[in-house]
Amino acid sequence: SRSEECTLRIMEQEGGEEQVEDEEEEQQEGGVGEDAEVAEDAEEGYVGNQTGGARGGDLDHNGDSEPEMDPDTQDAVEGVLRLKRLLSREFEEDEQVKKKLKTDLDARSAAQDMKVSQLLNKWGLSSDSLTRHVLENLSIDDLQQLITSNYSPDTRNMWKSPAELLQTHTNQVRESKGPGGNSLDVVSSFKHKWKLDVSAERTLRGLVHKDLRYVFRNYDGKRKLDVVVAEAKQHEPPEDELSTATLPDGGGVQLVGRFTRLELIDPLADAAVFGDANLSFALNLVKHRKALGHVGRVIATTFETFETLLERYKEIGETIVKLEEHFAEVHHGVDCTRIAIDQRFHGMTNSFGAVYYNYPHAGAVGGFFDGHPVVNWRHENLMRLFFRALRKYVKPGGSVKVASNAGAVGVRFSYIVGSGVENEFVHVETMPFQQWQLHRYGRSYGDRRDTYKRPGEGEQYNAQRADSDMVYCFVYKPSGAQLPRQQIRMPPTYKTMLGCTDGALGERQGESKKKLATELFKRFMQECSGVHVG
Repeated sequence: SRSEECTLRIMEQEGGEEQVEDEEEEQQEGGVGEDAEVAEDAEEGYVGNQTGGARGGDLDHNGDSEPEMDPDTQDAVEGVLRLKRLLSREFEEDEQVKKKLKTDLDARSAAQDMKVSQLLNKWGLSSDSLTRHVLENLSIDDLQQLITSNYSPDTRNMWKSPAELLQTHTNQVRESKGPGGNSLDVVSSFKHKWKLDVSAERTLRGLVHKDLRYVFRNYDGKRKLDVVVAEAKQHEPPEDELSTATLPDGGGVQLVGRFTRLELIDPLADAAVFGDANLSFALNLVKHRKALGHVGRVIATTFETFETLLERYKEIGETIVKLEEHFAEVHHGVDCTRIAIDQRFHGMTNSFGAVYYNYPHAGAVGGFFDGHPVVNWRHENLMRLFFRALRKYVKPGGSVKVASNAGAVGVRFSYIVGSGVENEFVHVETMPFQQWQLHRYGRSYGDRRDTYKRPGEGEQYNAQRADSDMVYCFVYKPSGAQLPRQQIRMPPTYKTMLGCTDGALGERQGESKKKLATELFKRFMQECSGVHVG
């Protein structure tokens, strides 16, 4: 059984410390350990995960060997495969193949190129390849805003490069036009979505529970809000909505928010947890669902392999045993952006009634802060590709919750909200993490630090206040229309990285710099193959 397997693996680990030390020495001396083998597999085109994946050759440089897929699967992973091809083009020598790979690039207009050059010349940064890269990732509206605002990055800043300052500035300008990253109740979120005025907000806040839910379900922006409100007052909830119509005449805003905070989800549907490093959140969820009498499964996943988890979390074997006693499925080595080509998720289409991803992060890169343009594109693409992958598996009306800190500079709150909305996951509320029924679990860093310390021991993450932890809540409402191909944030080219003058790359010159740039590219390609690095 799985419980016996966990026990045996733990005993093997405890009794094999000398063997582990020998393997570490071997790897340091150039030997090939398990991680090195996995990385090697990734470069050869390993599809899926470190465990349970399948060799399909879908990541060939020219993309010709990508496997046949149904339209839904193709849509779910197209962005991942395209991103891998964009990175691999840097090492492609065949000119015809290079020309073919240009189709993976989003078309840019002559007007955009002109505005990019105009800004670089204005700032005296025409030779700054990384600043050019940041500008080339902006829309024409963002470029025009920079021109009219007279913004100029501080070229004398001692701590950040012009490129990093520019990226932070453009993100902040974009975020200032949105709902913000802090607490937002259901009416405020609805108001922002439909661009309603203060009078409409006042009307919504005065509605009772049943009427507010009716308006949320039926208002589409085509009819006047007052008409839908009048209908709501005459409407009685049908039988299949009785569970969400508790206390129909109670305060609408308070009761809808209460449902979210108490995690009253579909009792029959499955729930999936992604990126749960030590599986403590999944354990919290299965106990919660059991207490409520739910019969839907919990699919608990980790990004790391089981062997890595044993090294970091001594309690992991016991946690897995408890999860399986509650009939949960546990899978390791799961990349949430690639589940459509992970055989373990075969047959789960439209089965998830709830999905959870707490504190997403694309992984730290030594020598760079999370907001640096050399690495930050990974965090934004993580969210974009995550939500696109979910479209195949979340049932209409299903919920998705992503917990993060409002001040995070890696996976920014705008990346979470924007990625959800563009994939038809409606942002319905942002609730403070501490108000969530499921907030009491054993948080972890999700990397090597967990071997010797945990966030609970140090109170919180550096530079992040606990009262800024939020849960961004979404409901899946597919329109049935074909969405355009998933937008992705373009990674810097190899040439751009060689021109980088700050961070780990700025500290090196000549062959040393080329070597580091090559290592970073290889790492990024491995990450696109679902291989955990770090």
